[in-house]
Amino acid sequence: MKEFNELKRMLKKMPEGLPVCKVALVGDTATQFLATAIRGVGLERGYHIHLYEAEYNQVERQFLDPGSELYQFDADFIVVFQSTHKLGEKHSMLDTVQQESLADDRLAFIASICENPALANKKIIYFNYPEIEDTVFGSYANKVRSSLTYQVRKLNTALMDLSQQYANLFICDIAALQNKLGRDFLFSTNIYVSTEMVLSVDALPHVASRVMDIVCAIKGQFKKCLILDLDNTVWGGVIGDDGLEGIQLGHGLGIGKAFTEFQMWVKKLKQRGIIICVASKNNEDTAKEPFEKHPDMVLKLDDIAVFQANWETKVDNIRTIQSILNIGFDSMVFLDDNPFERNIVRENIPGITVPELPEDPGDYLEFLYSQNLFETASYSNADKDRTKQYQVEAKRVSLQKTFANEADFLKSLDMVSTVSGFTKFNTPRVAQLSQRSNQFNLRTVRYTEADIEALAQDPDVIDLSFTLEDKFGDNGLIAVIIMRKQDTETLFVDTWLMSCRVLKRGMENFTLNTMVERAKAAGYKRIIGEYLPTPKNKMVEQHYPDLGFQVVTGATTAQYVLDVETYQPKECYIEVKK
Repeated sequence: MKEFNELKRMLKKMPEGLPVCKVALVGDTATQFLATAIRGVGLERGYHIHLYEAEYNQVERQFLDPGSELYQFDADFIVVFQSTHKLGEKHSMLDTVQQESLADDRLAFIASICENPALANKKIIYFNYPEIEDTVFGSYANKVRSSLTYQVRKLNTALMDLSQQYANLFICDIAALQNKLGRDFLFSTNIYVSTEMVLSVDALPHVASRVMDIVCAIKGQFKKCLILDLDNTVWGGVIGDDGLEGIQLGHGLGIGKAFTEFQMWVKKLKQRGIIICVASKNNEDTAKEPFEKHPDMVLKLDDIAVFQANWETKVDNIRTIQSILNIGFDSMVFLDDNPFERNIVRENIPGITVPELPEDPGDYLEFLYSQNLFETASYSNADKDRTKQYQVEAKRVSLQKTFANEADFLKSLDMVSTVSGFTKFNTPRVAQLSQRSNQFNLRTVRYTEADIEALAQDPDVIDLSFTLEDKFGDNGLIAVIIMRKQDTETLFVDTWLMSCRVLKRGMENFTLNTMVERAKAAGYKRIIGEYLPTPKNKMVEQHYPDLGFQVVTGATTAQYVLDVETYQPKECYIEVKK
């Protein structure tokens, strides 16, 4: 991680052409250096952060005054830093009865921000509260409702509950940073007394990084896949040399414990929806043996979406994995104990994340915890089935090779789709697809759950979601359409996105047929689509022309129009599920 001064120097040479992200920062302590760090880390992540920093200790005024600079700036993200120090100052000025309601009062204020209609489309990133042990009661503070310790812990717990209630609220967990890095690292007394800064200069890049982790996740930049080396990464020793009994694993004493606990972490990532893959220089049967036979293996073959064990290079195996998963290399993390292999992968696969694992396997987990590699802005039950879906996809690929033509293969799949609007049941998945989809995404507009709920209630919006299942299994919700009324005869395609897992199955035709049906039923005569290029969505550059849309002349962006009344339904082999 770059130090603060490095981030500051980077900002002197701001490259042209970076996407602009508007961020507002409001705090009750001095935030000038934090603002610089956020801009620096933003640049490091590929963004030009256009940042408004409110004046010192004006959080309430900025939010409660509808004419404030905060509302005039109209940021995409609002970062709110109400510190434990200022909370402690307020706590010390109250009587015992008032102290007991301190957390509730603060929570009510935060809720009022989230419920403010003027901020409905804003993403609010709120810092939680690192603890300050004032030792007024010592450990007994846990039994005293009015104590600062009790109120801070209550506040942090309730903040998590509040974020469940408000989809536009995201908690930046700097309390966890303090737990990891230590209070003496996060807070410097000499800086505080002279500047009113409650974050040390050394801590600023870490805090700014957590802020940008959330921003990038909301904007669709996050990791989807973890690729593992095996020998001395997943287990201790070399399976080909040491044999099944010789590798180091287990819950007892010794280094085997470190590998077992590492596997537990990977298992939790898989359960969360991260795709787990293997890239190992090994004979395949030998590499799979521990997964099948070792009693202390936590990971099983069913946990692995793609298993590449052979004598090809790690680079070639990772490229093979990418071709099967059809996701970007920048969505992948590769873990390998060997520095040589790590460097080869970094040099030959731009965009992939390759952490510099410590030499001691006992340090793997603590190091990986500090990297926060798998930040996300959404989570749904569908994530739990992702590994199975990719395993099933491999079966489809094998079946396709037995057919002479694509049409016969598609017919054999017996595909059906459920088409519906946005509901309380599918809203989390719709929002997640909006945030995750990069390649098959015509305009790459990101929506939170709160945004999706609002769209579902808008009478000028036609909202559609599509599932897809076949004889091999259910892919779940895989496509989203949002069409907005442009005028009485015209619909504009605000969003057309689709999971790359279902490419080349005719879903594009099925989706367009449905769009035209809904447009006709609502009395519209034309549909206008727009392609906004990003570094990742070139694959859909010709999407609209390929589907029969005509170029809109004179438009400042790539826009295309389709006549609804003369449209002929396109051939596809997907039926509407009854």
